[in-house]
Amino acid sequence: MREFQEDPEMLMDLMYRIAKGYQTSPDLRLTWLQNMAEKHKNRKCFTESAMCLVHAAALVAEYLSMLEDHKYLPVGSVTFQNISSNVLEESAVSDDILSPDEDGVCSGQYFTTSGLVGLLKQAAELFSNGGLYETVNEVYKIIMPVLEAHRDFRELVSTHEKLQRAFDNIIQKGHKRMFGTYFRVGFYGAKFGDLDEQEFVYKEPGITHLPEISHRLENFYSQCFGDALEMIKDSKDIDRSKLDANKAYIQITYVEPFFDDYEMKDRLTNFEKNFNLRRFMYTTPFTKAGRPRGELNEQYKRKTILTTMHTFPYIKTRINVIQKEEFDLTPIEVAIEDMQKKTRELAVATHREQPDAKMLQMLLQGSVGATVNQVPPATCPDPKGIHVSASPTLAFLTFNITDLKVTHGLHTSNEEEKQPTEVMA
Repeated sequence: MREFQEDPEMLMDLMYRIAKGYQTSPDLRLTWLQNMAEKHKNRKCFTESAMCLVHAAALVAEYLSMLEDHKYLPVGSVTFQNISSNVLEESAVSDDILSPDEDGVCSGQYFTTSGLVGLLKQAAELFSNGGLYETVNEVYKIIMPVLEAHRDFRELVSTHEKLQRAFDNIIQKGHKRMFGTYFRVGFYGAKFGDLDEQEFVYKEPGITHLPEISHRLENFYSQCFGDALEMIKDSKDIDRSKLDANKAYIQITYVEPFFDDYEMKDRLTNFEKNFNLRRFMYTTPFTKAGRPRGELNEQYKRKTILTTMHTFPYIKTRINVIQKEEFDLTPIEVAIEDMQKKTRELAVATHREQPDAKMLQMLLQGSVGATVNQVPPATCPDPKGIHVSASPTLAFLTFNITDLKVTHGLHTSNEEEKQPTEVMA
């Protein structure tokens, strides 16, 4: 582990494997989860540190549910699902492994009710430090029945004060919180050993730009491979036959959380759109001629959706990609999607309680393109449904008008929808 002290992701992966190896030894697994929590805390990865302690608490809860039958205690790890679905990993502990009568098993100080509460309190504080105030509430929902059952009113007062601060922070900070930035990182080349052809999604703090993570990984792996390391600058699919067998390649791509339409109904707040993430998307522009960029009527876009093994945030900051889906958008679909995206951004900016003038100005500056008159004929060369006037500054666009109006939040009569929409410079 010493050789990976400068590679925090690999170091945490190794600690994770050790902890997983002790799945049948609760005491040792708990110790390694706490070790991981401390490492994350030292790196100021407060959310991941808190998740390690939540997993530790779930492990303790599994034991207590077998030993004691109290209504105020959590019913094993399933009680922690609102904090993270990953916690169900701890339910792998069975009666054969956890035997209260066996000496030396689950005998540490944390395998008690007070130990459970202590772990959860630490987790709540770390979640608060990480800005996940909504999760603080979920943690205290597990703690409070225990405090009430023990008539510990002093602790209840303290708990309610902490909850009040958490809710105040949600109201005051709201959309200003930055929960993390995500990147897809692929390793290619025999020099990487077990990492060869492995793809991960990395979670980086707050606002992290692509050059920052690229520079960090390049610096570290250059020390390992020297000039044999090469950074791939684009997001195209890798053709192994074109790679030099004597080199090591790293490909880094910025990715965004991806949700289906039905998921968005339950993910209304900024927090909900940045928590329990498992699918991510990145786009690759291309043309049929092989160039990445072209004219409007040539510009295609490939969407790639990645699914990770676990949801973010997790007990480590990088998670393996286990599934990849791809589909292509035609030029007209690319144009419509860009218009819808910009419209949504403008709607969000204008409907805030306290509109940000600078943000609105930036959005408006990027909303009007110099080639606006080129859009209808260029993106849809088939004249059906489009009427271009004799003047080069006028074009009448009728395709997908209903869809665009729904995106704007406008409601029109059937007669109005039948009228062509005029696009002017």
